[in-house]
Formats: sequence, C-alpha cells, structure tokens
Amino acid sequence: MKGENLDKPVRGKGTKKTRKVPLPVVKIHGVWQKFITGMHRIPPIYWLIMVAIVFFSFLLFIPDYVWIVFLGTVKNQKSLIILVLIFSLTAISLVWSVGQRVDVWVFTYFNMHGHRTVWLDWIMLFFTQIGNGIFAISVAIILYFSGLHFLAYAFALGTLSLWLVVESIKVLIHRTRPYKKIENSRIVGSQARGSSFPSGHTSQAFFMATFLLPYDHTNFFIWLAIYLMASFVGITRIYVGMHYPRDVLGGAMLGTTWGILSVILTNSF
Repeated sequence: MKGENLDKPVRGKGTKKTRKVPLPVVKIHGVWQKFITGMHRIPPIYWLIMVAIVFFSFLLFIPDYVWIVFLGTVKNQKSLIILVLIFSLTAISLVWSVGQRVDVWVFTYFNMHGHRTVWLDWIMLFFTQIGNGIFAISVAIILYFSGLHFLAYAFALGTLSLWLVVESIKVLIHRTRPYKKIENSRIVGSQARGSSFPSGHTSQAFFMATFLLPYDHTNFFIWLAIYLMASFVGITRIYVGMHYPRDVLGGAMLGTTWGILSVILTNSF
C-alpha cells in the first residue's frame, strides 16, 4: 500500500476547482507551544526506534509464565478475531477509490462544512488531547499513586505496545494525511507529522476505555458515555484536519483489540 495515490481531492463533474486560501490555525503560545514544536521536530522513525527500545526493555521484566497464561487465554477470545478482521479489512480498503471518495466527503463535512467558531475549535482541540501520550502517562501516574501498582504497570505496557504497533503500521502503510492532500483543509492546532493510518489518538482513547472500564463496576449508561467520548476523540481528529474517517475506524478497532488483550493479561493474575 506504500506510495498509494488514492488520496487526491475528489471533485464531481461541473464543480469548480477550489481556491487555495491560507489555512486558519488556532494559535498556541508559551511553554506548551515550544514543547509541541520540539516534539514535532523529531522524525517519526526516531519515535518508532525510541518506543521500540522502551517497549522491549519493559518486556525483559515480564516472567515467562505470564506469556504462557496470556497466550492460552487469548485463544478463547472470538471477539478479538472479529476486531482484527475488521481492522484488516479497513486497511485493505485503502486501495479502493470508492472508499477514498467517501473518506474525502466525510472529512470535508466535519473539517470544512459550515461556520467554524474559535470556541468550537478550542473545544475540539481540548478533547482531542485525551488520545495523546501525555494524557496516557498522566493516567498511569494517577493509577500508580492511587495504590493500583499492578494496574498502572499493565496500563503502561499496553500503552507502549500500542504506540509501537501504531507507529509500525503508519510506516508500513504510509498514508498521507488529509490536510496535505485536500485543498482548503482546516488545521486546528498544530500539524501532526508522520502518516495518517491508523489514528493514534483514537487508538489510545479506545484502549483506555476498554482497559479501564472493567475495573469500575458502573452501569450501562456510564459505559456508553465513556465509549461515546472515545468516539468523539475520533471525530475531533477529523475536525482538526489530521485524519480520514477510515483512519479513525482503524484506530478504534486497534485500540479496542489492544484493550481486550491488556485486560486478559491483567486478569490472568
């Protein structure tokens, strides 16, 4: 799939070529902006190498019997097979021109359709941060200092391994981000680097929802609200101009799968 040329702007017959205009950007100032700028200057391949080193170093501390129990339990999880199948079909569908046209249409609706106020941009930019690495680290620290040490370790392992998988798939598929292909796309916040498929923020949001909910015995409506929030993170990734809909769908499937795997591992002990 590397080097695909299907993410060009799609225009119907009789439509005029869109006029290229400066992309409106929500400005971020101060120390936070310097931090984001510095992080974005690091090439994606270096991120992948760094995460791989941290992840495999973490694996050295896991006893062999953990893997025996874990792999034995995974074999009985049919839901994992379904999720992996949906993710695989989503990845394969990237070569279909019809799917690309649908992607562009949906992206255009969420990213550019109608009037976009500054306060709405800031709300979307705020909620999209639920899927970033800093938020995940904060959750792991909160779990640890709440006395849930094992849960914090399992959450950290799941986050690191998910990050590694996401970045590896991005390098393999190498799908160009929509704001680089679709004219007049809006960029809210800063431009994400690297490839587009799958959405890492969406993966992380669904991973957290799937991993943490079994440990909080709440009612169905709380569960529904948490997953709606994870879905909303996916919508924000389209809104801010960083991902196509199928990037979000792939991220949701991958994050949910990884959450189930992490729960299985955690509940085995």
